[in-house]
Amino acid sequence: AQDAQLGLPEIKLGIIPGSGGTQRLPRVVGHARARDLVYTGRRLPAGEALDIGLVDRLAPAADVYGLATHEARSFAEGPSLAYAAAKRALAAADRPLAEGLAVEREVFVPLFATRDQEEGMRAFLEKREPRFGGR
Repeated sequence: AQDAQLGLPEIKLGIIPGSGGTQRLPRVVGHARARDLVYTGRRLPAGEALDIGLVDRLAPAADVYGLATHEARSFAEGPSLAYAAAKRALAAADRPLAEGLAVEREVFVPLFATRDQEEGMRAFLEKREPRFGGR
């Protein structure tokens, strides 16, 4: 929500952000910003969180539930096999480039043997929305 505030207040309790917070945050916002947020425990206004890449988008508080539901429905009806392949490929982005490209090829090529790929291409040519089945 546009009026949300985010933060990692654990330091103010004498602990650190556990569950991977100290490891994931620097990968998203960079080490300097992560140190600032972890060491100070300060609250981050939604606009700043958007600016540093911590969140993808903002919406008025009254619209958040509806937008989240719409997004979830879109993912549920989308190309689940391609989503899984994209997830694996993107997870390899921190590896050396040659390794990342190898993972991308490994997950890209098999998609061309799926019904979802056939449906996606057919729907594109027929100028209609695809109906994916996860096959």
